[in-house]
Amino acid sequence: MDLHRIILGCCIAGFFCGSLSAEPVLNASMGEDQLAVTVDGALFTVYKFSTQQKYPYFFPVNGPVSGKSITTETSEPYPHHHSLFFGCDRVNGGNYWQEGNERGQILSDKIELIQAEGDRIEFRQECVWSRPGAPSPFRDSRTVVIQAPTATVRILDFTLTLHPQMDVTILNTNHSLFAARITPELSIPQGGTMISSRGQAGEKATAGQLAEWIDFGGLRAGVFEGLAIMDSPQNPWHPSPWFSRDYGFFSPTPFNWLKEGKLELKKGEDLTLRYRVVVHAGSAKQADIEGWYQSWIPKND
Repeated sequence: MDLHRIILGCCIAGFFCGSLSAEPVLNASMGEDQLAVTVDGALFTVYKFSTQQKYPYFFPVNGPVSGKSITTETSEPYPHHHSLFFGCDRVNGGNYWQEGNERGQILSDKIELIQAEGDRIEFRQECVWSRPGAPSPFRDSRTVVIQAPTATVRILDFTLTLHPQMDVTILNTNHSLFAARITPELSIPQGGTMISSRGQAGEKATAGQLAEWIDFGGLRAGVFEGLAIMDSPQNPWHPSPWFSRDYGFFSPTPFNWLKEGKLELKKGEDLTLRYRVVVHAGSAKQADIEGWYQSWIPKND
């Protein structure tokens, strides 16, 4: 066997198990309106929170092998989807999802970098939901933990608590909560795949259906990479129905199917939501997305 084939075989063997390298080292740096995270010196993601934005969001969210973003910052159709984000429409008459800051914004009030290097990055942020001429319906507090357990897996754990500042009514809407917009290169029309924890594939089979997680990925320049969003069993409505689209959008959101047509939260009635994002090389099966889900969820005593 020639040297080229030996090297290639070793690379393939280590590609999914991460056995060829030591545990990656993460670093974070804070700017005026963004926080950048690197893994072994290579950029993984930037968390952007300028007051000019509709809401804070992560972009890019780079694949562990290609170094190219799996998400898109904006793209047709629906250019108001910004990569990996949290928002909501129809909140006390405000829109904290679609473009038009006058309709509502989620603004960073305070952000603190808790751990800036090592085997994990952790930061905490407080945000205010603001709309001109209207009282703020929410403040929120969010904690983000980023890890790179292997050379081919990146994990982002996102916890957010909504603190109602008044009685809040959210009407039925598909524009709600935690969401990702995949780059068009990896969309289903371009040959990508979307599969749920229950084996359903594509928009027609996953939209409105219950699932613990959905993974979206595809082949680009000879490398298959993907991104999974996981819905925590600690979230209300778990397992959530999903709003999913073949062009590259997916979100675990029960708000499009609320039985009473609305959700009402009283002032001081906090709501905590937890999500895990797994960015990976290989298919959902090769990357063991189900295994990463099982390792995250609380276990019964």
